Amino acid sequence: MRVLVVNGPNLNLLGRRKPEIYGSATLADLEERCRAWGAGLGIDVAVFQSNHEGAIVDRLHAAMDDCDGVVINPGALTHTSRVLYDAIEAIEIPTVEVHLSDIAAREPWRAVSLIAPVCAASISGRGPDGYLAALEFLAGLSR
Repeated sequence: MRVLVVNGPNLNLLGRRKPEIYGSATLADLEERCRAWGAGLGIDVAVFQSNHEGAIVDRLHAAMDDCDGVVINPGALTHTSRVLYDAIEAIEIPTVEVHLSDIAAREPWRAVSLIAPVCAASISGRGPDGYLAALEFLAGLSR
């Protein structure tokens, strides 16, 4: 099984941006954890990060040819991007939405996820362990 882990805008600043909300782990730390967790589950994990919506859409489209699942943390695009909704729906690959913080407990505008309706699951507020839960969820689908 191969899973693509996508991190969206500003997640390249993990460890520096609001560590009281997002934690002290860097994006490199998170990507390494995802690869290690994936290996333990028999999953080959590919990682991708971009601050550009179109680049994320292009990578999701490419996943149709080489991935069995997607874990996505689109950052603030979660609340604004109907384009990501359409891309996730179009690829027809089981996708799990993940957020490090509890988006429902933050600013009111963060409580609404535009992509949740086309995701197989949504995990919020579990820090980096949310990515592990997403990988475990996808691994369970393949059994």
